Amino acid sequence: MRHKILLVSAALTMIAAAYLLIPPAYALEKAQMRARASAVQPVQFDIYLPLQHQAELDQLLSDLHNPNSPKYQKWLTPEQFKSRFAPPWSVIGKVSQELSSKGLQVTEVHTQYLHVTGTVGAVESAFSTRIAHAVFANGKTTLAATQPVTLSPELTAAGAVLMGFSNTIHMRSHAVLVPQNRYSPTGPYWFDDLKQAYDFPSFQVYNGEGVNIGILMTGGFNPPDMKNYFGHEKLASPNITEVAIAGGAPFAFPNSFETHLDIQQAGGMAPGAKIVLYNLPDLSDFAITVGLATIIESNRVDVVNMSFGGPELFYTAEYNNGVDQGQILNLYEALFKQGNAQGITFVASSGDQGALPAPALACFLQNATSSCGSFRASVEIPASSPHVTGVGGTNLITTYSALNPNLDSAYISEAAWGDPLLTDIFYGTPAKGPYWGSGGGNSIYFKKPWFQNSVNTGSTMRTVPDLALQMGGCPFGAVTPCPLNRSATVVAIDGGANGEFFGVIGTSVSAPDFAGLLALKIERLHHRLGNENYDIYALAAAQEKGSALRVFHTDIDGFNGKYHTKHGYNMVLGNGTLYGKDFILAPNVPSAGIPQTPSNP
Repeated sequence: MRHKILLVSAALTMIAAAYLLIPPAYALEKAQMRARASAVQPVQFDIYLPLQHQAELDQLLSDLHNPNSPKYQKWLTPEQFKSRFAPPWSVIGKVSQELSSKGLQVTEVHTQYLHVTGTVGAVESAFSTRIAHAVFANGKTTLAATQPVTLSPELTAAGAVLMGFSNTIHMRSHAVLVPQNRYSPTGPYWFDDLKQAYDFPSFQVYNGEGVNIGILMTGGFNPPDMKNYFGHEKLASPNITEVAIAGGAPFAFPNSFETHLDIQQAGGMAPGAKIVLYNLPDLSDFAITVGLATIIESNRVDVVNMSFGGPELFYTAEYNNGVDQGQILNLYEALFKQGNAQGITFVASSGDQGALPAPALACFLQNATSSCGSFRASVEIPASSPHVTGVGGTNLITTYSALNPNLDSAYISEAAWGDPLLTDIFYGTPAKGPYWGSGGGNSIYFKKPWFQNSVNTGSTMRTVPDLALQMGGCPFGAVTPCPLNRSATVVAIDGGANGEFFGVIGTSVSAPDFAGLLALKIERLHHRLGNENYDIYALAAAQEKGSALRVFHTDIDGFNGKYHTKHGYNMVLGNGTLYGKDFILAPNVPSAGIPQTPSNP
């Protein structure tokens, strides 16, 4: 079975070695403070201002997604949005004048923020703080405030939020390399295996042509690896371009493997789509918000994939020395709202730590022991935003016969049982109860959105995820032996002179897979989708009422450390996993068949 025995014992060694070389992608990572910065050192940062006419914007977003409204899908241009909802020039002028009086200059005016330059001394004087050099564990340096910044009464009255000078990274990517690298009923799967299993439409019918997919991630990509990966499945590499955000980050093995995974999965699901990598310097809130603003203002892509996240708890005062950072989540919301108003769809992985992604605060202390506490329940931002589709995951089983080798990957079953971990592979803390599984639960910031009223979520708050696809399980650090039927996916990245294939798991697989499927839906419908959650929950409600269109695999067994799956919506898999053709409302077109055939190359 050539397709399912490619990765031989030599590659197994490389996988184990590669995983050991990858430093933990810690969230809530704090840079170590060093010497105070020189007062004359140049600096730059952003000041965000709240949108105006918020109630009008919320009503517009509802109308844009309501088929009965005359405004349905009449998406705004960035210019139209700016003219209606951007902060008024009177406020911008006052803020600019206030900053100028402190020796700080507004050099760029964007729809939702001002880009400001000056010196360390001016920043310290303007915001009553001290700025120091700081170093992260990976050696990257930054400038950070040694104490909370204080806004002037004028800036406070304007609702200004300063983004910059933080020594904390709240987010991490959602993927892990795994020791298994074998072909079997549980993979590791190529994209075309998953397209057959989830009944995507034939490549000959829909391939994403004319659609642009944005990948928001840190780390550049390596074109030879893309040629290697897609060429293995008899396809040319997709059209991939890169936009560097704040300088971006270079391609490096293994630090770019998340970037490669996102491009390869989204591009594999929609080989005719154009891929735009928005390459962030890191996963700081500063970099992510600039990346989102760039995406929205350029209005170039139709779907944006974000395979990263951080627990909402990490933004509470408890985890930030008594300073509530909920305003950062409000900034994300404002950006997602603008994107939705322009018809852009945002997709995010729901997380890989089940319902328990946040170690107790005491466990982050340098000398913490196992008595510091346990992992705590939280959902992760950006998946928890009502304006983003959060994607969870399962372990998938497909057709396989060692006696009759072929490439058939037809769906058999799937489950969402998570894996207990021996140690904290995510943050490196001694917290008790680490868990691997599909992220889900209740938001502590966002109320239940209107579209979730069509199903029984069991909560008055926004719940996550919205749906799911294959993610895989049994990472390094799991209590072994893991139970049977843990799946994985293939990623290609330069692990040597000729590149290598690796096994990878996480909702960083399921999210870009869904982004690729959305590209097929956009191609079929000939228009953008905006906030896809409206459609997802309408389809789920219709299926529950007996619709002939079966969109979701339901009644999948599973547990994510706090919640069990159940019939209908649940906080492990949302509404379930997908039947691809039915989801894009094309049930009668030919299906993607056996991999490496004309219908599914």
